[in-house]
Amino acid sequence: MNTEANDGWFDPEATTFGDRVAGAREQAGMSQAELAKRLGVKLKTLKGWENDLSEPRANKLSMMAGLLNVSLLWLLSGEGDGPDGPNEAGELSSDVVEMLTEIRDIRTHLAQYTDRLGRLEKSLRAKLRDEAGA
Repeated sequence: MNTEANDGWFDPEATTFGDRVAGAREQAGMSQAELAKRLGVKLKTLKGWENDLSEPRANKLSMMAGLLNVSLLWLLSGEGDGPDGPNEAGELSSDVVEMLTEIRDIRTHLAQYTDRLGRLEKSLRAKLRDEAGA
């Protein structure tokens, strides 16, 4: 991902969280509407993040990093693994792009199911405590 050739392409001192989200999204070849849909948020919400009007919750931030193929640290601070610089990736065949898109979709669904599983486990533990105390 980040190499010496593109160090400074997204200068941590000069870019905001929203700049990094927008840049990584564009580098991933996604529209705002597509990324919003994959994250399960409204387009207005994503635009707010990219315009630095608001920030996502941790679970959406984690999903976003996975979908955009950047590190969570890079999204937050501009340090760590960010997107490839312009023209660094070269042309990819449609088969490769399709596979990468499928991998991103699976990663998104996996993150959503992990969140759901965590909420269900928390509810089950509370219910077991209630029943044990009754």
